[in-house]
Amino acid sequence: MLRSQWLSRLSAIMLAAAALAPAPGSAQSSDTIRIGMTVSSTGSFALASQSGVRGVELWVHDVNKRGGIEFGGKKHPVELVKLDDRSDKQMVTRVYERLIVDEKVDLVFAPFGSTLTAAAATVTERLGKYMMVWSAASDDLYRQGFKYMVSGTQMPVSAMLKAPTELAARLGVKKVALLYSDEPFPAGLAAGGREQAKRLGLQLVMDEKYPKGQKDFSTLLQKAKAAGAEALIPTSYEGDLISMTRQMKQLDINFPYTFMVYASTPQFQAIGADADYIFSHTNYHPAINWKVNAGMTREQFARAYDALFPKAEFPPDFQTALAYGAGALTEEIIKKAGSTDAAALKQASMDLSDKLTVMAGPYAIDETGKQLKMPFPVVQLLPGKKMAPVWPEDVATAKAVYPAPAWNRR
Repeated sequence: MLRSQWLSRLSAIMLAAAALAPAPGSAQSSDTIRIGMTVSSTGSFALASQSGVRGVELWVHDVNKRGGIEFGGKKHPVELVKLDDRSDKQMVTRVYERLIVDEKVDLVFAPFGSTLTAAAATVTERLGKYMMVWSAASDDLYRQGFKYMVSGTQMPVSAMLKAPTELAARLGVKKVALLYSDEPFPAGLAAGGREQAKRLGLQLVMDEKYPKGQKDFSTLLQKAKAAGAEALIPTSYEGDLISMTRQMKQLDINFPYTFMVYASTPQFQAIGADADYIFSHTNYHPAINWKVNAGMTREQFARAYDALFPKAEFPPDFQTALAYGAGALTEEIIKKAGSTDAAALKQASMDLSDKLTVMAGPYAIDETGKQLKMPFPVVQLLPGKKMAPVWPEDVATAKAVYPAPAWNRR
């Protein structure tokens, strides 16, 4: 991207942040809680990052409509300060330092993903700021000894493939191919899938890493097919998964069971009928309704989203739900702590563990800040732009279609 184009995008992000700030006269008040975060305008994480930030924006809008977060005998409006990280972990460290030192935010939301969150945490810990994580699941992230980092809504990556591998085994799959990008989150997903496959007695006929930025997956897909894989589980980001799906069709390579983490997003489904019969997971679906005691219900959220973002290119997805849920949890944590002091917020986070449920699911953490709950049911993309929960049985609304039809029969 040209420098002038990037500056234009950065200005747009900053203007959007200003639009969500409290009314004039209160924005600079000492009563205002300033929350910083970064958004990826470009790069590998752009689609998911931008879906997530709308969830945070919706929470900020709702908080300020109610007058702010109440503690200490008064209501404190929230100001969201956003900067661009361009999906770049080197830029993340500079931008989070700017948020804390120059913008003087009181606390921060993490950027999207484990790669960027790990980079941001080195800054927030050094500068003593609390960071709420909404989409960073790498188990390694929670082994670094970070004191003020809490995963509000993202379950650990080691458990994320439990449900989809269980479903695969139940459907009769015996042989599995794992492909993953050389990045922390995809690698962590693959490691978890490896363990789940072993637990279920599934044979890993392929377990291969590819470099970040690879665009041609034809050789890997042909290798997985030649190995006799009945299930393909690539643990990558949306752009890679879209490319893989298109290349599978071009090469006429079909797997009876294909699970893709981000196939449940509207951005992935925009590829049309090529997405049919792929399995994915989500915690944002009309059939999935938790008994919420913090923030909006799913129905309330859906109405509020449509009102605030009437011209959004895509509807909300599980990233939006995770980010909104992290906001709703942050509100309860701030109220419990009675301040924005990092240590007080971490203690309040622990005190509220296993006591709150947001629309993304039940909240519980361990002392490292790792999320212990927030389950993701398995869905399947069905013809006619339908996405239905198929596993576990207690939330299933449709029977899984297995094996997937050949490309010339779709």
